[in-house]
Amino acid sequence: MQKKALITVGVLFCASLFAMAQENRSEISVQATGVFTKSVTSNGTTYGATESGGLLGNYRYHLNRWLSVEGGYGYTLDTQKYTLSSGAFRLQSGIHQFTGSLVMNLPSYHHSRVAPYVLAGGGALLFEPTSSQFNSISNAPSQAKGAFTYGAGLNYAFYKGLSVRAEYRGLLYSAPDFGFGGLTTNSVTHTAMPSVGLSLRF
Repeated sequence: MQKKALITVGVLFCASLFAMAQENRSEISVQATGVFTKSVTSNGTTYGATESGGLLGNYRYHLNRWLSVEGGYGYTLDTQKYTLSSGAFRLQSGIHQFTGSLVMNLPSYHHSRVAPYVLAGGGALLFEPTSSQFNSISNAPSQAKGAFTYGAGLNYAFYKGLSVRAEYRGLLYSAPDFGFGGLTTNSVTHTAMPSVGLSLRF
């Protein structure tokens, strides 16, 4: 009797794993992004950044029909700009973006090719100054800033698990100062990241 029960449990467990595998819960995406940062002014210092482009990659795991979790990495290269009464400073930086988000999949028509979603989460931005000769400050250290991320987007399926993804993502974080007191604004800035790319669900 116990042997039959164990066999039954084992069969049900394997069947559930197989069913989960058939549900195509994993999804990866690669997106080209625009990067637009809002200027802020405080403590006599104005902070801004040049507009640039970047790349964003995500792995999304679908917990059920409505909810997913996502981990992402992005990279862009732009110049941080500071304006003080004493002058203007520029610091070109590579920016690494590490985020984790909860994704809510919104309702759509049955068998619709369009799958909209919204997301919210957090993470960190790592600013790494380059050795550009145009930098006003030399040997500036890297600096990490915590970030809140939110966004919305949609996937348009065009071939099996392959979709075109269009997304808007926003990041809120404290303006970087690279440890230099004169560059500190103590202000929260916002970066808008519209993007388009491809996603594959498997």
